[in-house]
Order: sequence, then C-alpha cells, then structure tokens
Amino acid sequence: MPLSKRRNIRKLKAFVVEKIQKEIPATLTYHGLHHTLDVLRVCNDYIKRLSIQPKDAHLLRTAALMHDIGIMWNYQNHEEQGMDFVRNELPKWDYSQAEIERVCGMIQATRIPQNPMNILEQIICDADLDYLGTDQFYSIGETLFKEFIVYGVVKNEKEWDQLQINFLTNHSYHTDFAKRNRQPVKMKYLNEIKAKWNID
Repeated sequence: MPLSKRRNIRKLKAFVVEKIQKEIPATLTYHGLHHTLDVLRVCNDYIKRLSIQPKDAHLLRTAALMHDIGIMWNYQNHEEQGMDFVRNELPKWDYSQAEIERVCGMIQATRIPQNPMNILEQIICDADLDYLGTDQFYSIGETLFKEFIVYGVVKNEKEWDQLQINFLTNHSYHTDFAKRNRQPVKMKYLNEIKAKWNID
C-alpha cells in the first residue's frame, strides 16, 4: 500500500528545512541545516546500498531530518528535546505511534556514546559521523571546534585536539560499509592528531 500524501518525505523535508532556517542560532556552525541534509544524503546512500525496504527507508529518512532538531532549543540534551518534538509533530503527518517510537529510537541511538540496537539505528549513527572517515574531516571538524568554543565545551585548540583523540579512540563504526571504508581513514586522522602533540 502506498504511503499517503501527508507522509510524503519531500513535504516533511521542506517543513523541517524551513523550521531550521527560521529558528536555528547562527552559533550552531556544525549542527546547522547543512549537517542535517548531509546525514540525510548519507542515509540515502545506505538505503540504496543495503536495499532497505520502502517503509523502513521512510522512517530512516524521517529520523535523519529530525535527529538534531532539538539542538535549536537545548544544546546539552538535544536528543530528548528532539524526541519530544517528534512525538508532538509526527502524528500530524499520519505516523503511527509505533512508527514514531522507531524514529525516536534512531534519534536516541545517535546520542554519544552511540548505542544502536538494529540496522536502521546503526545506519543513522554511522551517517551522523560519516565525515570522520572522509576527506572532509578537517573542514567539518573546524566548524565543530568553533561551535564548541562558543558553547564552552573546549577553551582552545589543545583541549579540542585532546577531545578529538579521546573521541576517535573510543568511537566505533557499526555498519560493515563504514568499518571497511571509514574506519581506516578515521584512524589515519587520529594518528595525525597524536603526532601533532607527540602522543604515542
């Protein structure tokens, strides 16, 4: 049975894009609209790569659009804020309660440290941090550094690099694709940051 018109992902995307554009603080240099659209793009790649079924693909795309929306209102606990928004908003788009909870499960899975419980949660987790294993590591990382300075997460470059070393050391990709194609590149960057500070 085809998804209803009200559940058209393009319409939902347009709604989310407009909301973020209107409400997002300029201080969110990393967690901006570009990040949301990038995660959606990478999820679409996984949908094709793994031949994800249409209903599951719809929920994954929904979660990609919504996964960081809560950060506009609550920087420290944005997953909870985002899930509250999803539970309030998605019934208007004909999502069932069970579908909404699956979307919330994907949003929750992206919380650091990530803890995905199924393949859709694994995909969104890997899509969320895809850049760590790509040639955009430094350029995208710079936008996160600027954001962290503003929000008091780190005070200087040394603290930032120490945070990156700890994060990259403890982070693991979940899908077979990312383990093969992103993990080795990510480890190269980890070693470069360690070398910069003469850390073995």
